[in-house]
Amino acid sequence: MTTILHIDASPRGDRSLSRRLSAAFVEDWKAKDPSAVVITRDIGRSPPPIITEEWIAAVFTPAETRTPAQQRELKLSDTLIDEVGRSNLIVIGAPMHNYGMPAALKSWFDKVIRIGKTFTFDLQRGDYPLEPIMSGKTLVILSARGEFGFGVGGVREHMNHLETHIVTCASYLGVEESHVVAIDYQEFGDERHEKSVREAYEAVPRLVDQLIGQVCPIAAE
Repeated sequence: MTTILHIDASPRGDRSLSRRLSAAFVEDWKAKDPSAVVITRDIGRSPPPIITEEWIAAVFTPAETRTPAQQRELKLSDTLIDEVGRSNLIVIGAPMHNYGMPAALKSWFDKVIRIGKTFTFDLQRGDYPLEPIMSGKTLVILSARGEFGFGVGGVREHMNHLETHIVTCASYLGVEESHVVAIDYQEFGDERHEKSVREAYEAVPRLVDQLIGQVCPIAAE
């Protein structure tokens, strides 16, 4: 059985192109795999708070000696990490904000990439001491971008800090395969944008068909 963690990071409501695109992906998946379980986390409307000195102190305090206040400090993080752990397919709807992640998505990653919970740290590994604890997950990014040319070989490839950042961070959540479907030219609002929207919606069911046979249930931990 597939368990999908569906995250929307846009602060916009019905106007959001990334929300519509991620919804289309999940709806198509559910139509083809009715037994799939969907965990919904709308961080665009309810963003996780940014990390603080108190949060960091709680993380680096051994669990058995944490105060009740520290346990409360980490409660949301524990919940978010549990959602990641239960999923084998992570679907993120995220617009490009200033060439990178929306602030809410960065805060979500800061809450779930956590030592001892989603990665281990061991200097015996040399220059690469971090290692993910989870494995076998697939990531799908559904995005909307105001400009264009952010893909491989594009004129703005070097300015794309959204997907590259997401994929880098997601590797510490056990993601081993990533896919992107994006809408471009949003700020231009011309026929190129309309074509990009059509192509994105046509790509969604093809990607679902591609993945639905290969996304396997996560192994028991």
